[in-house]
Amino acid sequence: MDTGHLKEFCAALAGAEVRLHGAPANILVYSIGGKSFAYFKTSEPERWRFSFKATPERFLELTDIPGIKPARWRGRHQWVTVVDVRSLPDAYLRELVEWSYNHALGKLSRARQVELTGASLPPRARARRGDP
Repeated sequence: MDTGHLKEFCAALAGAEVRLHGAPANILVYSIGGKSFAYFKTSEPERWRFSFKATPERFLELTDIPGIKPARWRGRHQWVTVVDVRSLPDAYLRELVEWSYNHALGKLSRARQVELTGASLPPRARARRGDP
């Protein structure tokens, strides 16, 4: 998947917002409800490097792959940066971005999730006293 297709994929996720931050940040941010799930660097020398949040296990797995490193400033929070998105298989990259998107979405209240995505969510399981 090239940069253009990845930008389209991120923007097409339900409720996704796209915001361009100019200098000095120079990043194109994808978020939902104010929670970032991915971003591209838009200035040289790191133009079109792509970053997203990963699980702690995937963070270790990904940072062992050449061309993927902990994201600057956010690496301690399991964000990774992919130098060239074409180096990862399309399906794998989509899976990683969808996880980051769902993680950001999960940080929002249930009412806000429904509002932004238009999807109804299953009711939460209620714990009962005496249940195993």
